[in-house]
Amino acid sequence: MSDLEVRNLQKQFDTPAGPLNILTGVQLDLNRGDAVAVTGPSGCGKSTLLYILGLLDTPSGGSYRLLERNCATLTSVEQADLRNRQIGFIFQDHHLLPQCSVLENVLLPTLAGGSPAGALERALKLIDQVGLSSRTHHRPTKLSGGERQRVAVCRALINQPTLLLADEPTGSLDPQTASSVGELLLQLAAEQNTLLICVTHSRELANRFPRHLQLEAGQLVSTAAD
Repeated sequence: MSDLEVRNLQKQFDTPAGPLNILTGVQLDLNRGDAVAVTGPSGCGKSTLLYILGLLDTPSGGSYRLLERNCATLTSVEQADLRNRQIGFIFQDHHLLPQCSVLENVLLPTLAGGSPAGALERALKLIDQVGLSSRTHHRPTKLSGGERQRVAVCRALINQPTLLLADEPTGSLDPQTASSVGELLLQLAAEQNTLLICVTHSRELANRFPRHLQLEAGQLVSTAAD
């Protein structure tokens, strides 16, 4: 069985004009170490799919299993625990807390678990790996956009998640900075043997991934290069 298994996943929204089908039968099997880019036009459901995989939204049909657990049968408390321990998130807007330092922001996800042993050492190592050791005690307002997004990458990886979800992680960055952040994201995910799924409009970023899928008509299809 795969670490992540999706079968006939569906999502629809009720509108005044009737049901709006966003996802119509997504199939996916992935394991730790896989890195997949998902592209598609705006509004096609890429972010919706990511939120469902991150247990931030629920599907209208189909099944989703993560680490052999049927996510539909989990209580809200169990989902929150699985999300905190096994899933990392990176968004286009870094969502750093402005009142906290770089180190404090990176350590935030560890607090729900009672700051497990080794968290501080992992945080400092990650910060060093993204080249921000000299910024460890700076607040986000003192950082560039690329530096803030690097902090967000560290924060997403601090709990050594099985699944790392990135929603347009380079969308607000200039091309050179976007290339650098994209490379770091792939490198660090590979080093931790994390399953990485990245939603992006950037063909350049998508082409860096060993696997590239397109969301079309509510379903995932392989690109010509995949």
